[in-house]
Amino acid sequence: MATVDTLRNKLIDKLLTISNKEYLLALNRLVETSTINNDPVKLTDEQILMLQLSDDDIQAGRTISQEQLDKNDLEWLRGK
Repeated sequence: MATVDTLRNKLIDKLLTISNKEYLLALNRLVETSTINNDPVKLTDEQILMLQLSDDDIQAGRTISQEQLDKNDLEWLRGK
């Protein structure tokens, strides 16, 4: 049986591939009307490290805009 973290990550991966707005709205309604668990989420050491590295990148100005990221993605896709 998958752990909660593994299952959650698999669901997130699948959600990121959905582009149908109506489908996403329906999923959102389902999630919003379900019982909410207010227990704190336990992060793994790796997740904490990734968040710390992200904070370091932000502090050091190693970020780009969403617009630039989209442009870079398109250029990369065209090169394939």
